[in-house]
Order: sequence, then C-alpha cells, then structure tokens
Amino acid sequence: MTTTAPTSDPSSGPIAPRPATSVLPPAPGIWAIAGRLSRAQYWAFAALGLVLPFVAWGLVSASGWVDTVFLPGPWSVLERMHSWLMEDELIADTGISVYRVVAGFALSAVLALPLGLLIGAFRPVEALLEPLTDFIRYMPAVAFIPLVMLWFGIEESAKIAIIFIGTFFQMVLMVAENVRLVPTAQIEAAQTMGATRGEIIRLVLLQSAKPAMLDTLRITMGWAWTYLVVAELVASNSGLGYSILKAQRFLKTDTIFAGILLIGLIGLLMDQAFRWLHRRAFPYMHFKR
Repeated sequence: MTTTAPTSDPSSGPIAPRPATSVLPPAPGIWAIAGRLSRAQYWAFAALGLVLPFVAWGLVSASGWVDTVFLPGPWSVLERMHSWLMEDELIADTGISVYRVVAGFALSAVLALPLGLLIGAFRPVEALLEPLTDFIRYMPAVAFIPLVMLWFGIEESAKIAIIFIGTFFQMVLMVAENVRLVPTAQIEAAQTMGATRGEIIRLVLLQSAKPAMLDTLRITMGWAWTYLVVAELVASNSGLGYSILKAQRFLKTDTIFAGILLIGLIGLLMDQAFRWLHRRAFPYMHFKR
C-alpha cells in the first residue's frame, strides 16, 4: 500500500501569510490577586469598611435586643463625647494620653533602632541578645506594674515605662528582621567595591532597610496605644485610659465606648501620618499602586 503526498491546487496561487495579530491580555479587575484600585475606589472601600460596623451597631442597639446599659447606641456615645468635650476635661485627657504614648514610643525607637540594626548585622550580637529579647517579650507588660511603681514611683515616668516595656522588645526583633531581609547580593557588591564595615552598615543595610523600618515603627505605634490603658492603671488621675477605667466602676458604658473610639481615631490618624511619610520618603515603592 502506497501513500501520496497531498498536492496543492496550482490554480489557487501561493498562500498569503496571515497578518500577525497581537492580543493584549485584559486588564486585571479589582478582585484579581494583587490587583489595583484607583484612589477613588480605595477610599470608597475604606469608607464602606468604616461605616458598616457603625450601621450594624446602630441597628442592634435600636432593636432593643441588648440593654442600652450594656450597649449604648452610636448617637448616645456621640452625645457623651460632646458633653465630655464641653463639660469635662476631654482635651486635657487626650493631650496627656498622647504625650505618654509618644514619649514611651519615642524612647523605644531611639534604643530599638540601633540595637535591632546591630542584631541584624552581626551574628555574635544576634546570638548574645536575641534569645534574651525573645524571652522578655513574652512577659506581659501588666505584670511589671508593681516593679515599675517601686522603681519609678507613681509619676509620669512610670506610665511611660509601661508603654516602653510593651513596645521595645517587639520593636527590636522586628528591626533586626528588617535588616536581615536585605539581599546578600547588595552586601557582597559593596564588599567587592571595597566598602568598609561601617559603610556597609550605613550605606547598604540601613538604606535598604529604611522602608521596612518605617513600617515597623507604624505597627509598633499601634501597640503603644494598646498599652495606654495598662499604663494608666498606675495611680493616674487623668487620661483616656484612666477615664475608661473610672467609667467601668460606675457602669458608664457610653463613656467607655467614647474613650475607646477616641483612642481608635487618634491611632488611625497617626497610622495615616506614618503612611503619608512612607509615601513621601519612598515614592518609588508606591508608584505602581
């Protein structure tokens, strides 16, 4: 059995090549993994995420399912904020709380940034200090209150010390990890070009880890605010945390909610300030968003 190759019809002439067509992939939607949002879309989702919990809170409170003593409505809380501002010492309470948080956080940052840089850069320093830091960071800050009162008394330094204890050790380990994540190729390239140890730390490790370090500061600032109520357990007579604790004794849940919301609002403003600073300091990390 023989086979013959197929022949083309000579009358049809040469076959013209088809023109090449380039098909662009469709733009990923907003729900794609690592997709992009316009600024308007981002703020629309952000507003929705903030408004929906308050709407649900209002509906549950208005339904009467929960006694208002235990769950006051949003409007009652807003009224309490207004009376706190006009009749009580809201501005003074807010100011002293912000001072305590910022002072404890700043003290942590001044010490944790260089220490974390050394732990991340040198293995002997890591072996010497990281296990100890890991050990201490699991100790609850509230357990240090009796010792802090013995060491610092009941002045402002005691409140600042509690916030420092709650943030310092975590900050050290996070900064060290930021430094360790610097690509080894950058360090080796600097060594090849004859950079000294100090130049590598200052011009390679520090410069490369700066964006992550700023994010670390932003996150630990949130932790500093969470330790505010604990810090104001130490013989306080002012502050948002103190007002929350005092309201608990008299079952003033509207004041408790007002204090919690104010702490959350101040923390959100500080978080956005850190994000703005990150965009200004490192614009190359945000131009694709």
